Amino acid sequence: MPRPSPAALQLPVDDNPGACSVPRGGGWRPGARWARTEAPAGGDAESQIAALPAHARPPMRELGRRSEAATHPYRGPVPAEHTALVQATVAAFHAEPLALVGKVGRREEVVAACSSATSLGITVGMAATHARALVSDLDFRPFEPDADAALLDTLALRAVRRWTPIAAVTPSDGLWLDLTGCAHLHGGEERFCRRLRAFCARAGFTARVAVADTPGAAHALARFGRADVTIVPPGRIVEALEPLPIASLRLSDTALNAGRKFGFETVADLLPVARGPLARRLGLPTIKRLDQALGGVAEPITPREDAEAPVAERRLLEPICTAEAIERVMGDLLGDLAELLQARGLGARALRLTGLRVDGGEQVVAVGTSRPTREVSHLHRLLKLRIERIEPGLGLEHFTLVAPHTEPLDAVDLGAVLAGETLVRDPARLVDVVAGRIGPRAVFRLAPVESHVPERAVTRSDPVEAPGSWPAWIRPIRLFARPEPLSRVIALMPDQPPRRFEWRGTTYMIVAGDGPERIHGEWWRRDAETWAVRDYYRVEDEKGGRYWVFRRGDGFQSETGDLSWWMHGVFA
Repeated sequence: MPRPSPAALQLPVDDNPGACSVPRGGGWRPGARWARTEAPAGGDAESQIAALPAHARPPMRELGRRSEAATHPYRGPVPAEHTALVQATVAAFHAEPLALVGKVGRREEVVAACSSATSLGITVGMAATHARALVSDLDFRPFEPDADAALLDTLALRAVRRWTPIAAVTPSDGLWLDLTGCAHLHGGEERFCRRLRAFCARAGFTARVAVADTPGAAHALARFGRADVTIVPPGRIVEALEPLPIASLRLSDTALNAGRKFGFETVADLLPVARGPLARRLGLPTIKRLDQALGGVAEPITPREDAEAPVAERRLLEPICTAEAIERVMGDLLGDLAELLQARGLGARALRLTGLRVDGGEQVVAVGTSRPTREVSHLHRLLKLRIERIEPGLGLEHFTLVAPHTEPLDAVDLGAVLAGETLVRDPARLVDVVAGRIGPRAVFRLAPVESHVPERAVTRSDPVEAPGSWPAWIRPIRLFARPEPLSRVIALMPDQPPRRFEWRGTTYMIVAGDGPERIHGEWWRRDAETWAVRDYYRVEDEKGGRYWVFRRGDGFQSETGDLSWWMHGVFA
Protein backbone atom coordinates (compact mmCIF):
# COMPACT_ATOMS: atom_id res chain seq x y z
CA MET A 1 0.00 0.00 0.00
CA PRO A 2 1.65 3.26 -1.03
CA ARG A 3 2.36 5.83 1.54
CA PRO A 4 0.39 9.05 1.21
CA SER A 5 2.49 12.10 0.28
CA PRO A 6 2.84 14.56 3.13
CA ALA A 7 0.77 17.67 2.83
CA ALA A 8 2.63 20.92 2.13
CA LEU A 9 3.09 23.11 5.10
CA GLN A 10 0.82 26.14 4.81
CA LEU A 11 2.07 29.15 6.71
CA PRO A 12 -0.24 32.01 7.49
CA VAL A 13 0.41 35.15 5.47
CA ASP A 14 -0.04 38.48 7.17
CA ASP A 15 -0.52 41.28 4.66
CA ASN A 16 -0.53 43.93 7.35
CA PRO A 17 2.64 43.41 9.35
CA GLY A 18 2.31 46.74 11.08
CA ALA A 19 5.58 48.49 11.80
CA CYS A 20 7.60 45.76 10.00
CA SER A 21 7.90 45.83 6.24
CA VAL A 22 8.55 42.06 5.94
CA PRO A 23 5.33 40.01 5.38
CA ARG A 24 5.19 37.13 7.82
CA GLY A 25 5.26 33.85 5.96
CA GLY A 26 5.04 35.40 2.52
CA GLY A 27 7.44 35.24 -0.42
CA TRP A 28 8.05 38.99 -0.73
CA ARG A 29 11.56 40.20 -0.02
CA PRO A 30 12.04 43.19 2.26
CA GLY A 31 10.67 46.32 0.69
CA ALA A 32 9.33 44.61 -2.42
CA ARG A 33 5.69 44.91 -1.41
CA TRP A 34 5.88 48.59 -2.28
CA ALA A 35 6.10 47.51 -5.93
CA ARG A 36 2.78 45.64 -5.95
CA THR A 37 0.16 46.65 -8.44
CA GLU A 38 -2.38 47.26 -5.72
CA ALA A 39 0.06 49.44 -3.81
CA PRO A 40 -1.31 52.71 -2.45
CA ALA A 41 -0.79 56.03 -4.18
CA GLY A 42 2.59 57.71 -4.29
CA GLY A 43 1.84 60.14 -1.50
CA ASP A 44 0.39 57.44 0.79
CA ALA A 45 3.36 55.14 0.13
CA GLU A 46 5.81 57.90 0.94
CA SER A 47 4.04 58.70 4.19
CA GLN A 48 3.93 55.02 5.20
CA ILE A 49 7.64 54.62 4.40
CA ALA A 50 8.48 57.70 6.45
CA ALA A 51 6.50 56.29 9.40
CA LEU A 52 8.58 53.10 9.50
CA PRO A 53 11.65 52.83 11.72
CA ALA A 54 15.01 53.42 10.03
CA HIS A 55 16.01 49.74 10.02
CA ALA A 56 12.71 48.70 8.44
CA ARG A 57 12.58 51.14 5.56
CA PRO A 58 13.05 49.62 2.08
CA PRO A 59 16.40 50.32 0.45
CA MET A 60 16.71 52.78 -2.43
CA ARG A 61 17.15 50.04 -4.99
CA GLU A 62 13.71 48.69 -4.06
CA LEU A 63 12.13 52.13 -4.15
CA GLY A 64 13.67 52.77 -7.55
CA ARG A 65 12.03 49.70 -9.00
CA ARG A 66 8.57 51.09 -8.53
CA SER A 67 9.11 54.47 -10.18
CA GLU A 68 12.19 54.37 -12.45
CA ALA A 69 12.52 52.48 -15.69
CA ALA A 70 15.87 50.88 -16.43
CA THR A 71 17.36 51.65 -19.86
CA HIS A 72 18.03 48.87 -22.29
CA PRO A 73 21.68 47.81 -22.10
CA TYR A 74 22.06 47.74 -25.91
CA ARG A 75 19.53 50.32 -27.09
CA GLY A 76 20.35 53.12 -24.69
CA PRO A 77 22.46 56.16 -25.64
CA VAL A 78 26.20 55.49 -25.59
CA PRO A 79 28.38 58.13 -23.86
CA ALA A 80 30.68 60.08 -26.17
CA GLU A 81 33.81 59.19 -24.20
CA HIS A 82 32.91 55.50 -24.40
CA THR A 83 32.49 55.75 -28.16
CA ALA A 84 35.84 57.50 -28.53
CA LEU A 85 37.54 54.86 -26.39
CA VAL A 86 36.04 52.04 -28.44
CA GLN A 87 37.07 53.68 -31.71
CA ALA A 88 40.63 54.22 -30.46
CA THR A 89 40.83 50.60 -29.31
CA VAL A 90 39.55 49.29 -32.64
CA ALA A 91 41.97 51.53 -34.57
CA ALA A 92 44.89 50.36 -32.45
CA PHE A 93 43.85 46.73 -32.94
CA HIS A 94 43.64 46.99 -36.72
CA ALA A 95 46.80 49.11 -37.05
CA GLU A 96 49.85 47.26 -38.19
CA PRO A 97 52.30 46.90 -35.27
CA LEU A 98 55.64 48.55 -35.95
CA ALA A 99 58.92 48.39 -34.05
CA LEU A 100 62.40 49.78 -34.65
CA VAL A 101 65.31 47.44 -34.11
CA GLY A 102 68.84 48.59 -33.44
CA LYS A 103 72.08 46.96 -32.40
CA VAL A 104 72.89 47.50 -28.73
CA GLY A 105 76.17 45.94 -27.83
CA ARG A 106 76.30 42.51 -29.45
CA ARG A 107 72.58 41.90 -29.84
CA GLU A 108 69.62 43.46 -31.59
CA GLU A 109 67.03 45.05 -29.37
CA VAL A 110 63.75 46.87 -29.81
CA VAL A 111 64.62 50.56 -29.66
CA ALA A 112 61.09 51.95 -30.20
CA ALA A 113 57.59 50.52 -30.63
CA CYS A 114 54.24 51.95 -31.63
CA SER A 115 51.12 51.79 -29.48
CA SER A 116 49.79 48.74 -31.34
CA ALA A 117 53.02 46.84 -30.76
CA THR A 118 53.10 47.91 -27.11
CA SER A 119 49.55 46.62 -26.59
CA LEU A 120 50.72 43.21 -27.90
CA GLY A 121 53.50 43.00 -25.30
CA ILE A 122 56.44 44.49 -27.21
CA THR A 123 58.60 46.62 -24.92
CA VAL A 124 61.68 48.74 -25.46
CA GLY A 125 64.83 46.77 -24.67
CA MET A 126 63.33 43.41 -25.62
CA ALA A 127 65.47 41.18 -27.78
CA ALA A 128 64.51 41.20 -31.44
CA THR A 129 64.26 37.39 -31.58
CA HIS A 130 61.91 37.40 -28.60
CA ALA A 131 59.73 40.07 -30.21
CA ARG A 132 59.54 38.13 -33.49
CA ALA A 133 58.53 34.99 -31.63
CA LEU A 134 55.91 36.89 -29.63
CA VAL A 135 54.27 38.63 -32.63
CA SER A 136 54.71 36.86 -35.92
CA ASP A 137 53.44 39.68 -38.17
CA LEU A 138 55.39 42.45 -36.42
CA ASP A 139 56.81 45.01 -38.88
CA PHE A 140 60.50 45.40 -38.04
CA ARG A 141 62.44 48.34 -39.42
CA PRO A 142 66.04 49.35 -38.80
CA PHE A 143 66.74 52.16 -36.36
CA GLU A 144 68.45 55.12 -38.09
CA PRO A 145 69.89 57.49 -35.47
CA ASP A 146 71.55 59.69 -38.09
CA ALA A 147 68.23 60.34 -39.82
CA ASP A 148 66.59 61.14 -36.49
CA ALA A 149 69.37 63.57 -35.63
CA ALA A 150 69.00 65.27 -39.01
CA LEU A 151 65.24 65.63 -38.48
CA LEU A 152 65.74 67.11 -35.01
CA ASP A 153 68.27 69.54 -36.44
CA THR A 154 65.74 70.59 -39.09
CA LEU A 155 63.13 71.18 -36.39
CA ALA A 156 65.61 73.22 -34.34
CA LEU A 157 66.38 75.36 -37.39
CA ARG A 158 62.67 75.93 -37.93
CA ALA A 159 62.30 76.90 -34.28
CA VAL A 160 65.09 79.47 -34.63
CA ARG A 161 63.44 81.00 -37.66
CA ARG A 162 59.85 81.07 -36.39
CA TRP A 163 59.62 80.77 -32.59
CA THR A 164 62.69 81.78 -30.63
CA PRO A 165 66.28 82.78 -31.46
CA ILE A 166 67.64 80.26 -28.91
CA ALA A 167 66.79 76.65 -29.76
CA ALA A 168 68.90 73.50 -29.57
CA VAL A 169 68.58 69.75 -29.92
CA THR A 170 68.24 67.70 -26.73
CA PRO A 171 69.91 64.33 -27.33
CA SER A 172 68.38 62.29 -28.55
CA ASP A 173 64.67 62.89 -28.84
CA GLY A 174 63.77 66.48 -27.99
CA LEU A 175 64.28 70.19 -28.39
CA TRP A 176 65.15 72.98 -26.01
CA LEU A 177 63.35 76.28 -26.71
CA ASP A 178 64.23 79.37 -24.69
CA LEU A 179 61.01 81.42 -24.38
CA THR A 180 62.58 84.23 -22.36
CA GLY A 181 61.33 87.52 -23.77
CA CYS A 182 59.40 86.01 -26.68
CA ALA A 183 56.50 84.11 -25.07
CA HIS A 184 54.20 87.14 -25.37
CA LEU A 185 54.75 87.16 -29.13
CA HIS A 186 52.93 83.82 -29.32
CA GLY A 187 50.07 84.68 -26.95
CA GLY A 188 51.66 83.43 -23.75
CA GLU A 189 53.22 80.17 -22.64
CA GLU A 190 49.99 78.16 -22.53
CA ARG A 191 48.89 79.16 -26.02
CA PHE A 192 52.38 78.57 -27.40
CA CYS A 193 52.34 75.03 -25.99
CA ARG A 194 49.00 74.34 -27.67
CA ARG A 195 50.24 75.70 -30.99
CA LEU A 196 53.44 73.66 -30.71
CA ARG A 197 51.53 70.42 -30.09
CA ALA A 198 49.17 71.24 -32.96
CA PHE A 199 52.16 71.75 -35.26
CA CYS A 200 53.63 68.40 -34.22
CA ALA A 201 50.27 66.70 -34.76
CA ARG A 202 50.07 68.09 -38.30
CA ALA A 203 53.58 66.81 -38.95
CA GLY A 204 52.62 63.34 -37.67
CA PHE A 205 54.43 63.43 -34.32
CA THR A 206 53.30 63.14 -30.73
CA ALA A 207 54.83 65.65 -28.35
CA ARG A 208 55.05 66.37 -24.63
CA VAL A 209 55.81 69.96 -23.67
CA ALA A 210 57.06 71.36 -20.36
CA VAL A 211 57.87 74.96 -19.40
CA ALA A 212 60.04 75.61 -16.34
CA ASP A 213 62.62 78.03 -15.00
CA THR A 214 65.60 75.79 -15.88
CA PRO A 215 66.38 73.58 -18.88
CA GLY A 216 66.98 70.58 -16.62
CA ALA A 217 63.57 70.86 -14.99
CA ALA A 218 61.82 71.26 -18.35
CA HIS A 219 63.71 68.22 -19.67
CA ALA A 220 62.65 66.10 -16.68
CA LEU A 221 58.98 67.14 -16.69
CA ALA A 222 58.59 66.68 -20.44
CA ARG A 223 59.75 63.05 -20.24
CA PHE A 224 58.62 61.92 -16.79
CA GLY A 225 55.72 64.26 -15.97
CA ARG A 226 52.15 63.04 -15.78
CA ALA A 227 50.57 65.55 -18.17
CA ASP A 228 51.29 66.12 -21.85
CA VAL A 229 51.63 69.86 -21.19
CA THR A 230 53.21 71.03 -17.94
CA ILE A 231 53.75 74.70 -17.07
CA VAL A 232 55.55 75.24 -13.78
CA PRO A 233 54.95 78.64 -12.14
CA PRO A 234 58.10 80.63 -11.31
CA GLY A 235 59.77 79.47 -8.10
CA ARG A 236 57.88 76.13 -7.94
CA ILE A 237 60.54 73.86 -9.45
CA VAL A 238 61.18 71.86 -6.28
CA GLU A 239 57.52 70.94 -5.87
CA ALA A 240 57.30 69.86 -9.51
CA LEU A 241 60.46 67.71 -9.42
CA GLU A 242 59.93 65.95 -6.08
CA PRO A 243 57.65 63.11 -7.32
CA LEU A 244 59.77 62.37 -10.39
CA PRO A 245 62.19 59.41 -10.47
CA ILE A 246 65.90 60.05 -10.23
CA ALA A 247 66.26 58.95 -13.87
CA SER A 248 64.69 62.30 -14.84
CA LEU A 249 67.94 64.06 -13.82
CA ARG A 250 69.81 62.53 -16.80
CA LEU A 251 72.03 60.35 -14.61
CA SER A 252 74.34 57.64 -15.90
CA ASP A 253 73.57 53.94 -15.57
CA THR A 254 76.16 53.63 -12.82
CA ALA A 255 74.52 56.38 -10.79
CA LEU A 256 71.07 54.84 -11.31
CA ASN A 257 72.25 51.43 -10.12
CA ALA A 258 73.87 53.01 -7.08
CA GLY A 259 70.69 54.96 -6.36
CA ARG A 260 68.60 51.78 -6.39
CA LYS A 261 71.14 50.13 -4.10
CA PHE A 262 70.90 52.91 -1.51
CA GLY A 263 67.11 53.26 -1.81
CA PHE A 264 66.92 56.53 -3.74
CA GLU A 265 63.82 56.34 -5.95
CA THR A 266 62.56 59.90 -6.43
CA VAL A 267 64.11 63.34 -6.50
CA ALA A 268 62.51 64.03 -3.12
CA ASP A 269 64.77 61.32 -1.63
CA LEU A 270 67.88 63.20 -2.79
CA LEU A 271 66.98 66.65 -1.49
CA PRO A 272 67.42 66.12 2.30
CA VAL A 273 70.72 64.21 1.93
CA ALA A 274 73.93 66.17 2.52
CA ARG A 275 75.94 66.84 -0.62
CA GLY A 276 79.11 65.16 0.64
CA PRO A 277 77.63 61.73 1.39
CA LEU A 278 75.45 61.97 -1.72
CA ALA A 279 78.48 62.68 -3.91
CA ARG A 280 80.34 59.70 -2.41
CA ARG A 281 77.40 57.39 -3.10
CA LEU A 282 76.19 58.59 -6.54
CA GLY A 283 79.12 60.62 -7.84
CA LEU A 284 79.78 64.31 -8.52
CA PRO A 285 77.88 64.35 -11.87
CA THR A 286 74.70 63.58 -9.93
CA ILE A 287 75.20 66.67 -7.75
CA LYS A 288 75.76 68.78 -10.84
CA ARG A 289 72.62 67.50 -12.57
CA LEU A 290 70.56 68.12 -9.45
CA ASP A 291 71.86 71.67 -9.12
CA GLN A 292 71.22 72.34 -12.80
CA ALA A 293 67.61 71.18 -12.49
CA LEU A 294 67.06 73.30 -9.35
CA GLY A 295 68.80 76.37 -10.78
CA GLY A 296 71.86 76.33 -8.52
CA VAL A 297 74.23 75.80 -11.46
CA ALA A 298 73.78 77.53 -14.80
CA GLU A 299 73.12 75.35 -17.83
CA PRO A 300 73.40 77.57 -20.91
CA ILE A 301 71.78 76.46 -24.15
CA THR A 302 74.01 76.60 -27.19
CA PRO A 303 71.60 77.79 -29.89
CA ARG A 304 71.35 76.31 -33.31
CA GLU A 305 72.91 78.82 -35.69
CA ASP A 306 71.12 79.57 -38.91
CA ALA A 307 74.14 79.31 -41.14
CA GLU A 308 72.00 79.49 -44.26
CA ALA A 309 71.15 83.14 -43.73
CA PRO A 310 73.62 85.36 -45.65
CA VAL A 311 75.55 87.66 -43.31
CA ALA A 312 77.91 90.56 -43.90
CA GLU A 313 79.72 92.40 -41.11
CA ARG A 314 82.12 95.29 -40.58
CA ARG A 315 84.37 95.95 -37.58
CA LEU A 316 85.52 99.56 -37.47
CA LEU A 317 88.81 100.85 -36.14
CA GLU A 318 87.07 103.84 -34.55
CA PRO A 319 83.43 104.36 -33.56
CA ILE A 320 81.21 106.44 -35.83
CA CYS A 321 78.29 108.69 -34.90
CA THR A 322 77.24 110.67 -37.98
CA ALA A 323 74.53 109.75 -40.45
CA GLU A 324 76.92 110.10 -43.39
CA ALA A 325 79.34 107.54 -41.92
CA ILE A 326 76.53 105.11 -41.14
CA GLU A 327 75.22 105.49 -44.69
CA ARG A 328 78.69 104.71 -46.09
CA VAL A 329 78.91 101.54 -43.96
CA MET A 330 75.47 100.49 -45.17
CA GLY A 331 76.64 100.72 -48.78
CA ASP A 332 79.73 98.59 -48.08
CA LEU A 333 77.67 95.94 -46.28
CA LEU A 334 75.11 95.81 -49.08
CA GLY A 335 77.88 95.30 -51.64
CA ASP A 336 79.26 92.32 -49.71
CA LEU A 337 75.79 90.87 -49.13
CA ALA A 338 74.85 91.21 -52.81
CA GLU A 339 77.85 89.08 -53.77
CA LEU A 340 76.78 86.35 -51.34
CA LEU A 341 73.23 86.42 -52.64
CA GLN A 342 74.37 86.26 -56.25
CA ALA A 343 76.64 83.30 -55.54
CA ARG A 344 73.69 81.40 -54.01
CA GLY A 345 71.13 82.55 -56.58
CA LEU A 346 68.98 84.24 -53.96
CA GLY A 347 67.20 87.54 -53.52
CA ALA A 348 66.53 89.30 -50.20
CA ARG A 349 62.97 89.80 -48.97
CA ALA A 350 64.02 91.18 -45.57
CA LEU A 351 67.18 92.79 -44.18
CA ARG A 352 68.18 93.35 -40.55
CA LEU A 353 71.00 95.78 -39.71
CA THR A 354 72.51 95.53 -36.22
CA GLY A 355 74.92 98.12 -34.86
CA LEU A 356 76.90 97.45 -31.67
CA ARG A 357 77.62 100.55 -29.60
CA VAL A 358 80.69 101.23 -27.51
CA ASP A 359 78.69 100.92 -24.27
CA GLY A 360 77.47 97.42 -25.25
CA GLY A 361 74.01 98.40 -26.47
CA GLU A 362 72.55 97.38 -29.82
CA GLN A 363 70.66 99.34 -32.46
CA VAL A 364 68.57 97.22 -34.82
CA VAL A 365 66.68 98.39 -37.92
CA ALA A 366 64.94 96.23 -40.49
CA VAL A 367 63.45 96.67 -43.95
CA GLY A 368 61.41 94.43 -46.22
CA THR A 369 60.78 94.14 -49.93
CA SER A 370 57.69 93.05 -51.82
CA ARG A 371 59.76 90.91 -54.19
CA PRO A 372 63.16 89.22 -53.89
CA THR A 373 65.95 91.52 -54.99
CA ARG A 374 69.68 92.01 -54.61
CA GLU A 375 69.92 95.45 -56.24
CA VAL A 376 72.25 97.48 -54.04
CA SER A 377 70.89 100.92 -54.96
CA HIS A 378 67.30 99.98 -54.16
CA LEU A 379 68.17 98.29 -50.85
CA HIS A 380 70.44 101.19 -49.90
CA ARG A 381 67.59 103.62 -50.46
CA LEU A 382 65.35 101.60 -48.14
CA LEU A 383 67.98 101.41 -45.40
CA LYS A 384 68.63 105.16 -45.53
CA LEU A 385 65.02 105.70 -44.49
CA ARG A 386 65.88 103.99 -41.18
CA ILE A 387 69.00 105.98 -40.27
CA GLU A 388 66.99 108.48 -38.25
CA ARG A 389 65.87 105.63 -35.97
CA ILE A 390 69.44 104.73 -34.99
CA GLU A 391 70.76 106.22 -31.75
CA PRO A 392 74.59 105.94 -31.95
CA GLY A 393 75.23 107.14 -28.40
CA LEU A 394 78.99 107.27 -27.85
CA GLY A 395 79.55 105.60 -31.21
CA LEU A 396 78.97 102.42 -33.23
CA GLU A 397 81.93 100.13 -33.78
CA HIS A 398 80.49 96.88 -35.17
CA PHE A 399 77.83 96.41 -37.89
CA THR A 400 76.11 93.21 -39.04
CA LEU A 401 73.72 92.94 -42.00
CA VAL A 402 71.64 89.75 -42.20
CA ALA A 403 69.09 88.61 -44.78
CA PRO A 404 66.78 86.41 -42.62
CA HIS A 405 64.24 85.93 -45.42
CA THR A 406 65.50 85.04 -48.88
CA GLU A 407 63.93 83.53 -51.99
CA PRO A 408 65.36 82.13 -55.21
CA LEU A 409 66.07 84.84 -57.79
CA ASP A 410 66.94 83.88 -61.34
CA ALA A 411 67.92 86.04 -64.27
CA VAL A 412 65.19 88.36 -65.55
CA ASP A 413 64.38 88.44 -69.27
CA LEU A 414 64.51 92.10 -70.34
CA GLY A 415 64.25 91.50 -74.08
CA ALA A 416 60.67 92.73 -74.40
CA VAL A 417 61.38 95.83 -72.31
CA LEU A 418 64.50 96.75 -74.28
CA ALA A 419 62.68 96.23 -77.56
CA GLY A 420 59.88 98.58 -76.44
CA GLU A 421 57.20 95.92 -76.76
CA THR A 422 55.84 96.51 -73.27
CA LEU A 423 55.18 99.62 -71.22
CA VAL A 424 54.18 97.90 -68.00
CA ARG A 425 56.42 99.00 -65.14
CA ASP A 426 57.07 96.97 -62.04
CA PRO A 427 55.50 98.74 -59.03
CA ALA A 428 57.61 96.78 -56.54
CA ARG A 429 60.17 99.56 -56.01
CA LEU A 430 57.52 102.21 -55.46
CA VAL A 431 55.67 99.93 -53.04
CA ASP A 432 58.85 99.30 -51.05
CA VAL A 433 59.61 103.01 -50.72
CA VAL A 434 56.06 103.95 -49.72
CA ALA A 435 55.84 101.05 -47.27
CA GLY A 436 59.16 102.10 -45.77
CA ARG A 437 57.73 105.54 -45.03
CA ILE A 438 54.18 104.83 -43.84
CA GLY A 439 54.37 101.16 -42.85
CA PRO A 440 54.00 97.86 -44.73
CA ARG A 441 50.36 97.33 -43.70
CA ALA A 442 49.27 100.70 -45.07
CA VAL A 443 50.00 99.69 -48.67
CA PHE A 444 47.65 97.16 -50.21
CA ARG A 445 45.58 96.46 -53.30
CA LEU A 446 41.91 95.48 -53.48
CA ALA A 447 41.12 92.10 -54.96
CA PRO A 448 37.72 90.55 -55.76
CA VAL A 449 36.24 87.70 -53.75
CA GLU A 450 33.56 85.31 -54.96
CA SER A 451 30.62 86.58 -52.92
CA HIS A 452 27.32 88.30 -53.74
CA VAL A 453 27.27 90.28 -50.48
CA PRO A 454 29.05 93.58 -51.32
CA GLU A 455 31.04 93.96 -48.08
CA ARG A 456 32.39 90.43 -48.51
CA ALA A 457 33.23 90.72 -52.21
CA VAL A 458 36.44 92.74 -51.64
CA THR A 459 39.61 91.90 -49.75
CA ARG A 460 43.10 93.29 -49.30
CA SER A 461 45.90 91.64 -51.26
CA ASP A 462 49.56 92.03 -52.11
CA PRO A 463 50.07 95.44 -53.77
CA VAL A 464 52.49 93.95 -56.28
CA GLU A 465 50.37 91.04 -57.45
CA ALA A 466 47.76 91.78 -60.10
CA PRO A 467 44.19 91.20 -58.88
CA GLY A 468 41.74 88.87 -60.56
CA SER A 469 39.01 89.92 -62.95
CA TRP A 470 36.21 92.01 -61.47
CA PRO A 471 32.57 91.20 -62.21
CA ALA A 472 30.50 93.44 -64.47
CA TRP A 473 28.27 94.65 -61.64
CA ILE A 474 27.85 98.36 -61.07
CA ARG A 475 29.37 99.22 -57.71
CA PRO A 476 30.15 102.59 -56.05
CA ILE A 477 33.64 104.02 -55.95
CA ARG A 478 33.54 104.26 -52.16
CA LEU A 479 31.98 101.26 -50.43
CA PHE A 480 31.50 101.52 -46.67
CA ALA A 481 32.88 98.71 -44.54
CA ARG A 482 29.61 98.74 -42.59
CA PRO A 483 26.29 100.11 -43.91
CA GLU A 484 24.98 103.20 -42.12
CA PRO A 485 21.29 103.50 -41.17
CA LEU A 486 18.95 106.04 -42.81
CA SER A 487 16.06 107.74 -41.03
CA ARG A 488 12.78 109.35 -42.08
CA VAL A 489 12.71 107.55 -45.40
CA ILE A 490 9.78 108.09 -47.76
CA ALA A 491 9.40 105.38 -50.41
CA LEU A 492 6.57 103.72 -52.32
CA MET A 493 6.31 100.05 -51.47
CA PRO A 494 7.20 97.45 -52.52
CA ASP A 495 9.82 98.13 -55.22
CA GLN A 496 10.20 101.90 -55.67
CA PRO A 497 13.40 103.82 -54.74
CA PRO A 498 13.26 106.27 -51.83
CA ARG A 499 12.09 109.83 -52.50
CA ARG A 500 13.50 111.36 -49.37
CA PHE A 501 15.80 110.28 -46.48
CA GLU A 502 18.05 111.67 -43.76
CA TRP A 503 21.67 110.58 -43.42
CA ARG A 504 24.25 111.96 -40.97
CA GLY A 505 21.87 114.75 -39.97
CA THR A 506 21.26 115.99 -43.52
CA THR A 507 18.06 115.63 -45.55
CA TYR A 508 18.37 114.41 -49.15
CA MET A 509 15.66 114.88 -51.76
CA ILE A 510 15.89 112.25 -54.51
CA VAL A 511 15.13 113.23 -58.11
CA ALA A 512 16.14 110.00 -59.90
CA GLY A 513 16.62 106.37 -59.01
CA ASP A 514 17.34 102.98 -60.54
CA GLY A 515 16.64 99.53 -59.15
CA PRO A 516 16.06 97.34 -57.37
CA GLU A 517 19.00 94.92 -57.51
CA ARG A 518 18.04 92.05 -55.24
CA ILE A 519 20.78 90.25 -53.30
CA HIS A 520 19.99 87.25 -51.14
CA GLY A 521 21.89 86.27 -48.01
CA GLU A 522 24.49 83.52 -47.94
CA TRP A 523 22.54 80.81 -46.18
CA TRP A 524 25.55 78.55 -45.70
CA ARG A 525 27.21 81.04 -43.34
CA ARG A 526 24.52 81.38 -40.67
CA ASP A 527 20.82 80.74 -40.15
CA ALA A 528 19.92 84.44 -40.01
CA GLU A 529 20.76 84.80 -43.72
CA THR A 530 18.61 81.91 -44.91
CA TRP A 531 15.69 84.17 -45.88
CA ALA A 532 17.50 87.54 -45.80
CA VAL A 533 16.93 89.84 -48.79
CA ARG A 534 18.42 93.21 -49.75
CA ASP A 535 17.01 95.47 -52.47
CA TYR A 536 19.70 97.92 -53.69
CA TYR A 537 18.96 101.23 -55.46
CA ARG A 538 21.16 103.80 -57.20
CA VAL A 539 19.69 107.22 -56.41
CA GLU A 540 20.61 110.82 -57.24
CA ASP A 541 19.68 113.86 -55.18
CA GLU A 542 18.84 117.37 -56.35
CA LYS A 543 22.46 118.50 -55.95
CA GLY A 544 23.87 115.77 -58.21
CA GLY A 545 25.13 113.41 -55.51
CA ARG A 546 24.73 109.72 -56.28
CA TYR A 547 24.33 107.12 -53.55
CA TRP A 548 23.92 103.38 -53.17
CA VAL A 549 21.17 102.51 -50.67
CA PHE A 550 19.30 99.32 -49.87
CA ARG A 551 16.23 98.13 -48.01
CA ARG A 552 16.14 95.00 -45.88
CA GLY A 553 13.26 92.77 -46.94
CA ASP A 554 11.20 92.26 -50.07
CA GLY A 555 8.13 94.11 -48.78
CA PHE A 556 5.92 90.99 -48.67
CA GLN A 557 7.34 88.53 -46.11
CA SER A 558 8.52 89.64 -42.70
CA GLU A 559 11.14 86.87 -42.54
CA THR A 560 13.17 88.57 -45.28
CA GLY A 561 13.89 91.77 -43.33
CA ASP A 562 12.56 94.58 -41.15
CA LEU A 563 12.15 97.07 -44.10
CA SER A 564 14.84 99.39 -42.72
CA TRP A 565 16.92 101.54 -45.10
CA TRP A 566 20.71 101.74 -45.16
CA MET A 567 23.47 103.67 -46.95
CA HIS A 568 26.19 101.42 -48.34
CA GLY A 569 28.26 103.50 -50.74
CA VAL A 570 28.79 106.74 -52.65
CA PHE A 571 29.37 107.08 -56.39
CA ALA A 572 31.81 109.57 -57.89
